Amino acid sequence: MGKIDHPLSAELTEPVTIGDEAYLSKAYAEAEREKLWRKVWQVACRVEEVAEVGDYVVYDILGDTILVTRNADGELSAFYNVCSHRGKKLAKGCGRAMQFRCSYHAWRYNLKGENIFVLDKEDWRGTLPQERLDLPPVKVDTWGGWVWINMDPDSVSLQEYLDPAAAMLDPFELDKMRYRWRKWCYVPANWKVALEAFLEGYHVEGTHPQLLKFQTFAAWSKAQGIHSNSGYGAARGVASAKEMDKAFGNTLMRPGIGADPRMSIWELQDEVWRTTDGTSTQVFVDAARRLVDELPEGTPAGEVVAHWMASAKRDDAARGVIWPEVDPAHVAACGSSWHLFPNVNVIQGLNNAMYYRARPHGTDPNQCIFEVITLERYPEGQEPKTEWEFVDLFAQRDEWPPVLLQDFDNMVDVQLGLQSAGFRGAVPSPSQERKIAAFHRTLASYMGEGKPQPIGPA
Repeated sequence: MGKIDHPLSAELTEPVTIGDEAYLSKAYAEAEREKLWRKVWQVACRVEEVAEVGDYVVYDILGDTILVTRNADGELSAFYNVCSHRGKKLAKGCGRAMQFRCSYHAWRYNLKGENIFVLDKEDWRGTLPQERLDLPPVKVDTWGGWVWINMDPDSVSLQEYLDPAAAMLDPFELDKMRYRWRKWCYVPANWKVALEAFLEGYHVEGTHPQLLKFQTFAAWSKAQGIHSNSGYGAARGVASAKEMDKAFGNTLMRPGIGADPRMSIWELQDEVWRTTDGTSTQVFVDAARRLVDELPEGTPAGEVVAHWMASAKRDDAARGVIWPEVDPAHVAACGSSWHLFPNVNVIQGLNNAMYYRARPHGTDPNQCIFEVITLERYPEGQEPKTEWEFVDLFAQRDEWPPVLLQDFDNMVDVQLGLQSAGFRGAVPSPSQERKIAAFHRTLASYMGEGKPQPIGPA
């Protein structure tokens, strides 16, 4: 798909209603395969997962299965993961192989998807040209440390697709971060319901009330082409938050609520680290813990934050982790998180990031696969060895961080509520939930449905 016709970069300031079809209709879920997932650039894996020749990752989406590999030339290849003979999947999961052998009839392919062996090929009497034997290629590119694929041979480039998000996030050097942990589960909710749980901060008061004693969470959000971003503080003009916006633009890097910013910073960092296991680092937490010993009581909030950040930056540098130099005004403009259409939400930081990815589980609109990933900058060669960990949302509930469990509970209950005759369509805040309206406007453009409808008279 080329450029989307209507001006998606225009602000969405008027209230809109979003109907339930996109969440509940099986026909809609099936149509997404052709109209959405086969047309968009989407994250398949991290570059570190396919770092060496022969490394591969299988990415599945709505019946399509794709192999991403590092080929013998040291470049990335991507192709459909189905044998050209009878359609059997060639590989599952991830691993390392110098060729792919179909375990059904022994046909073999190299790391570029080229067929290199057909058992008893003479049986076909010369009717199988090489182009029919080779696996159909899929477009592949990298940005931000992720490997992206696109099944549409006529699609725009990844760089054009990600504009302007890529340019705004590039200074954070997400490509230099590595996995700290990664977990996934099945959620009994539509993939959009799951994703939307993280596209706004408006839900904090209702969903995470325990956080309100540490920080204010009034949010702004903005459409950025087919993507969007959001941040905290400026929406309601909270004085301390607005002051910190000028320097940091992220609610987790502010002094928080309390008469003594030395204590409130430590309390917020400790709470976030314990209950999300992400969006911060141990270095930040340790530097916050020392504030009461390193600064006198009465130190202004701005000075406390500046000292804390400088201390954490110095501690990281001592262990070989160098932060990127990002202009404070740019950090503020980026806000605290980005939605990269269609199904990724990134919470970016100077030395860490957290992101969520949701995708359909088959064509059942009431099921999805949900992934939570934390990234961090590490000294060269000291990155932890990680693997994908399946953590059942119900049987292994205690193995998810508490804050995420609150979000998961929302997903399940929202999906059930959407099916009620009393539901009249979603009415997201045109200010704090603008990312959701922007998401559905873009989604509708791919699905050929115009855009979400303005709210009519009651």
